[in-house]
Amino acid sequence: MTPSTPDFAKGDGLLPAIVQHAGTGEVLMLGYMNEAALATTRETGLVTFFSRSKARLWTKGESSGDVLKLVDLRLDCDADTFLVTAWPAGPTCHMGTTSCFGNDVTPPLGFLAELDALVERRHVERPEGSYTTSLFEGGIRRMAQKVGEEGVETALAAVTEDDDALVGEAADLVFHLMVVLRARGLGMADVARRLMERHAARPVR
Repeated sequence: MTPSTPDFAKGDGLLPAIVQHAGTGEVLMLGYMNEAALATTRETGLVTFFSRSKARLWTKGESSGDVLKLVDLRLDCDADTFLVTAWPAGPTCHMGTTSCFGNDVTPPLGFLAELDALVERRHVERPEGSYTTSLFEGGIRRMAQKVGEEGVETALAAVTEDDDALVGEAADLVFHLMVVLRARGLGMADVARRLMERHAARPVR
């Protein structure tokens, strides 16, 4: 079990806090927290640090509006580093990138969460000219039909085409599956949870 009480004495009152995107697993930034920053983060639900340059508490996004909405906060095994899981409301970096480490640090599988979130926005906003909008407005039967068509094309590619074609068809299938799930108020996280439950009950061998 990990400790429950931070050891602020190890860092002379400041401990590093690694911020991770709640959906994609992307590392967004590194900041530092003292006891007051930790308390403010927990109380407000907005990730707050102690700014070493400003010598004061600093809530990420207090000027830009690009806040980090707290999902989870935990300590490492030595009680001297925080792992903060959060939803970013915009670019994390002041340079405009999604992460302070650049735009290309999302794990490949993490992009599925980004795409799923985009499909969710399309479902709500329905922008004109969007292919995803046209799928939603076509109704659940049409969406289900597309999943069936893409499933057949993926199976055929597995038997008759090269790897690149198979990957392309599989990508089409996953995208249309995201759309039909969202039309039913579901997302890829629900599928992942079901797989986790099944694996916990009967691990894949």
